[in-house]
Amino acid sequence: MSRSDDLNTLDPTDLKILLELIRDPRVQIGELSESLGIARNTAQSRMRRLVRSGVLNDGGREVDLEKVGYDVVGFVTLEVTHRELDGVIGALRRIPQVLEVHEISGRGDLLCRVVATDTHNLQTALRSILRTKGVIRTETVLALHTHIPYRTEPLIGRIADAAATAGGTKRVKAQVATDPPVIEAD
Repeated sequence: MSRSDDLNTLDPTDLKILLELIRDPRVQIGELSESLGIARNTAQSRMRRLVRSGVLNDGGREVDLEKVGYDVVGFVTLEVTHRELDGVIGALRRIPQVLEVHEISGRGDLLCRVVATDTHNLQTALRSILRTKGVIRTETVLALHTHIPYRTEPLIGRIADAAATAGGTKRVKAQVATDPPVIEAD
């Protein structure tokens, strides 16, 4: 299914389902159908279609933003006036295209992950960021391709393996990736 197909086939009910799943990824089909006022079978078939089309992934609970038209990803480093930091973060929270904001060390003060439907939409978001009181300057880098998406399985798997080796009832403390996990007695 192409991007335009995804955009053409998502109706208001599909979008409401996506919003409910974002708000509560553990919502059950029965609860979903009740909260949206649709039949359980409708909710279930819509979920299956969203998973099949790739709009939902990770067990049907994570939205693939590229599939709904947000296929431009940028990482924006912001330099801010420190006394305005809280206000800048509050303003960034109100820009829908800003997915994440991290306070960082090194060059810049904040790092944001921003998505857009195209370069014009990205430019609009960047202008909103630049107009924010306390933002001194920004630098934007576009992501061309994601080779390794956000993941946690390797880390948790490593800790689980160490716990299993230790006998299952001991606590395992995470360490640097190259160090073995530390096993602590209860």
